[in-house]
Amino acid sequence: MDFTFTEEQQAAVEAAKAVFSDVTPDGVPSPALTPHAVSDDFDRPLWSRLAASDLLSLVLAPEHGGAGLDTITLCLVLRESARVLARVPLLETSAVAMTIQRYATEDTAAELLPRVGRGELVLTAATNGRTGHDPAELAVTAHRDGTDWILDGLQSAVPWAHGADRIAVPAHTTDGHTVLALLPRTHDGLTLAEQYSTSGELLAELHLDSVRLHSTDVIDTDGAWEWLRGVLATGTCALALGLGENVLTMTSQYTGKREQFGHPVATFQAVAVQAADRYIDLRAMEVTLWQAAWRISTGAGGPLPPAADIAVAKIWASEGVRRVVQTAQHLHGGFGADTDYPLHRYHAWAKQLELALGPAAAHEEALGDLLATHPLG
Repeated sequence: MDFTFTEEQQAAVEAAKAVFSDVTPDGVPSPALTPHAVSDDFDRPLWSRLAASDLLSLVLAPEHGGAGLDTITLCLVLRESARVLARVPLLETSAVAMTIQRYATEDTAAELLPRVGRGELVLTAATNGRTGHDPAELAVTAHRDGTDWILDGLQSAVPWAHGADRIAVPAHTTDGHTVLALLPRTHDGLTLAEQYSTSGELLAELHLDSVRLHSTDVIDTDGAWEWLRGVLATGTCALALGLGENVLTMTSQYTGKREQFGHPVATFQAVAVQAADRYIDLRAMEVTLWQAAWRISTGAGGPLPPAADIAVAKIWASEGVRRVVQTAQHLHGGFGADTDYPLHRYHAWAKQLELALGPAAAHEEALGDLLATHPLG
């Protein structure tokens, strides 16, 4: 079997490395020293460079000005972005754009997607529900009123919402159907309250009070929300992988220079074993990520639906990124908590990714349910 990436995918990685090469993790105040958000907006100059390098249009079809690439390519670019803690809504914008392309009407796609590729339209998604423990689609209700939809409810911890132009909001109808509303950030009946992430980024709590949307702004095609949720989860796993890989590199460099008893601490067996365990975690995170991204990208069949592969990737990413940063802090000693050194920023971002992915036990339970309903053999 050939596990190498295509020439187009490798070219996307090289382009991403070039764009992210001058991004520094300490470009904003430390979340440890900032009582509120580290910034009121995402990195707009970096966003412009991503657009100029055609990285915002990678996953768009050629008719919308894109390269027509897939979820695997998106995850490769996200992996590079996480190495430098790039503060841009690349995952959210790309995932929502791919959902629009796949499930929205041709007119809606033609109106929105070219602007996404040029960096003119920023998208995000509400996936947290009211508390982060309940399904996001149950936090908002939607009902028809002629050619319009009326939405009511609340969504918490929406990333990048204060800087986005459209917010994809899942909502449930009285007959149990899930629709996906493409809600403008400024709209009658919509209120955004400030919240703050563990990594210090500005989040939003969305309050929807009889928000009226025309049917052209609502995707009511079956499967749209489930597909968007899968891409967002898989992309978050890619972010966890890129972050973890960079943290392990930082740890290797530090322990290779830090000496005790006249020898680099990296030569001590206890240190080497811990680093090796974390390397194994990262390789498991990587292989499960590509399996999930491949199932989404190709639609390939299997004994279990793609949701099972996504659940496995989330199990490894959630647990793995936590273990990597904890071991890094331990092997750095007190230096890892120094706010002049970037490791504490990676730790905060890793915790936010872990929270976004959810507990491994919940995904193990979901995987068990899938195994029960799709018996193997």
